This record gives sequence, structure tokens and C-alpha cells, in this order.
Amino acid sequence: MRLAPGARRYAFAPLLVAVPALVVAPPVGFVCLLLSLAVLAFFRDPERTPPARGVVSPADGRVSVVREEDGRVRVGVFMNVTDVHVNRAPVAGTVDSVTHRPGAHRPAFSKESDRNERVDVALDGTEVSLIAGWFARRIHPSVAAGESVDRSERIGHISFGSRADVLLPATYSMDDVRVEEGDRVWAGESVVARSRE
Repeated sequence: MRLAPGARRYAFAPLLVAVPALVVAPPVGFVCLLLSLAVLAFFRDPERTPPARGVVSPADGRVSVVREEDGRVRVGVFMNVTDVHVNRAPVAGTVDSVTHRPGAHRPAFSKESDRNERVDVALDGTEVSLIAGWFARRIHPSVAAGESVDRSERIGHISFGSRADVLLPATYSMDDVRVEEGDRVWAGESVVARSRE
């Protein structure tokens, strides 16, 4: 099973405690062992195959935001604790910039999360925002300015949270959106928008 970077570091601490605890205090050791396995499952990184065309979801989860802002369309995906937290490029192109913005750590499903800590990846007119939540404190982009990426290629992951948004180019309208709030989507595979052209 492929794992996102950092998985072994987070899983090692409870595993280290589990080994002696299984001898001295078996219930504690068992809980630590389960915690270590849960961390590894959380950091799983399965392969994905994109469809022939369309803007694909940057994250696994449920669509939590579909709105127009300043003449552009934003689609946000909330990642639950059981979802894969590896984020993928919604379109192919060249990375224009990767910008870290400090901020709050509100729950990612709340309206206040727009002011949360984030990393914005600008990609040929499309912007992907990896947004931390109340528990997630580590955003790990895996691309840099000037790099070329394919659609559905890995661009980063968020340790233990929370939301990923795609801000579509101005050429897209609400009529081009193929999802609604509450829909289940998969990173790199589910089409969130497709031009009618």
C-alpha cells in the first residue's frame, strides 16, 4: 500500500508505545496498536485514473461549497476523517505559484473556514486551495512553481484534515459545474466541472 509522506513518522510513536504496553498493560498496548494502524490507513495513497475530460476533484470527500465569487466559480470538498487526504491536480498545466497563507483553524465545514490557514496552488488560471481545519495543522504541498503537472497528479496532502477547493477560470460558469453540495467525489477521478464547448 502506497502511503503519503509523513505516515511512518505519525504511526511510529503509538507503535513504539504499543510494543512494551502489550506486555505490561495489554489494553493500552492494543489501543496504541490500533491507533498506529488507523494512522497508516489515514495516510493511504491509492492510484487514480482520470476520465477523458473535465476538471476533476482535488480531494476525496463531499462537496461542501458550490458558489460564484468575483465572477468565478468555487467548488469545495470537505474531507472526512475516513477519506483519503492526498490532493490532486484538477487540470493539467504549469504551476504558477505555491503560496502559504497563515490563518485560523476553524472547522473546515464552517463558513469561518474561509479565513483558515491554507496553501494556494495556482495552475494555469485554476487555483487549488488546501485548507486546514480545527485539527489539521500540517499542509504538505508536493509541487513548486515552474513544475508541469498532469491532471489527477498528486500535488500535496493535508495531515488529518480538512478541505480542498478549486477556483475555476472565469471561462467556466455555474452551468459548467457537474456536482452539487452533498455529492460524494473522489480525487483525480470525479468530474466537478466540464465546459459545454
